[in-house]
Amino acid sequence: MILDVGPKTVEVVNQWIEKAQTLVWNGPLGAFEIEPFDAATVAAAKFAADRTRAGKLVSVAGGGDTVSALNHAGVADDFSYVSTAGGAFLEWMEGKELPGVVALAR
Repeated sequence: MILDVGPKTVEVVNQWIEKAQTLVWNGPLGAFEIEPFDAATVAAAKFAADRTRAGKLVSVAGGGDTVSALNHAGVADDFSYVSTAGGAFLEWMEGKELPGVVALAR
């Protein structure tokens, strides 16, 4: 059973975040609900939040577990956009019409 990624993987993830101008985050890196398996998710979330606050990254996150993970890390308010919708969030990112949004637009 894999419960978290290790420090070297977090380093690689953060290197990619540093290169990016936009981050789309959907899902935690491990079993963040259980310490110490929250380490990687918290580290990457804080790194992304720091880059966002510095104006170097547009950070978009979606999904219930993702929002919970960002709240656990204390950085949800530092992301550019956070959605609690998981599958609907991904469909919206794809440009698909969402039935609930279409109904409200009428």
